Amino acid sequence: MFKVPPLSAERLAVLLRSMPKAELHIHIEGSLEPELIFALAQRNDVRLPYASVEALRSAYAFNNLQSFLDIYYAGASVLLHEQDFYDMARAYLARAAFDNVVHAEIFFDPQTHTARGVAIETVINGLYRACEDARSVHGISASLILCFLRHLSEADAFATLEQALPLQDKFIGVGLDSSELGHPPEKFARVFARCRELGLHLVAHAGEEGPPAYIWSALDVLKVERIDHGVQAVHDAALMQRLAQERIALTVCPLSNQKLCVFPNLADHNLGQLLDAGLAATVNSDDPAYFGGYINENFTQTFAALGMTSAHAYQLARNSFDASFIDASLRSQYVQRLDAAFETFE
Repeated sequence: MFKVPPLSAERLAVLLRSMPKAELHIHIEGSLEPELIFALAQRNDVRLPYASVEALRSAYAFNNLQSFLDIYYAGASVLLHEQDFYDMARAYLARAAFDNVVHAEIFFDPQTHTARGVAIETVINGLYRACEDARSVHGISASLILCFLRHLSEADAFATLEQALPLQDKFIGVGLDSSELGHPPEKFARVFARCRELGLHLVAHAGEEGPPAYIWSALDVLKVERIDHGVQAVHDAALMQRLAQERIALTVCPLSNQKLCVFPNLADHNLGQLLDAGLAATVNSDDPAYFGGYINENFTQTFAALGMTSAHAYQLARNSFDASFIDASLRSQYVQRLDAAFETFE
């Protein structure tokens, strides 16, 4: 752990932007900017219920998870062809590289697309090709995590898994997302057990709007390796102790939490509390096109609101590499780059 001296707000902001980091909680469909939505709609002759880019962006007035999801799925309707998925992922990866993300583990929602008649091969091949190209174009490593939509049935999740298995070499794990309340993790116990047998990494959204009990279920029933969000853990002391002891990472998304009113104000966020309790929290952007900021905005705005320090910055970046599903050699390389970045601020 580096002992970086106290930095001015300006120097700290520079450090946050320049330090290498991994992003572990990014929904690729949530990176679809209004400009690209309109460009793809025009290319694919899709009619949108918005007259302009500005009208669409002004509709991003969410007050809860469901109101966000409604417009999120509408935006995805322009994605029809492999090139569309490639272009979406390519745009995100270029933006991530600009923010000094050196590794990304990208969520995608195949059921959002297969329900519209888009073949799962179209989705996965387009996204995977963009991840592969990012290595040579931007020097960024990227992997895909297939997410099941929890408002749909487990049978639907099983069907999606079977469709995806011929392409298993192109994704590294599975996750669970969409509407949390009323859809506890145990609803998907059998499909996650099957994915575990297949050797896939396992993650799940839990404890964003849902209670701490959902985090327990994600750990004990689904047997996930990471918890996506997890901010409600602070309401259960025994859970907090377990997460700290077992170093189970939380992929926290501060601006998303504020936008969806999980916390009324960013100054109310519990990221610092999670870190100070010894939890392996990380910072991520979730759905950056909708929630007002990519990963560096999440870092800089949250640090300013909470008065966090350079020590927190190092811990968050280090946690992101430690929690990632990369091999030990690549992790070591990234940590060395992180250490080198901090040495310039000593």
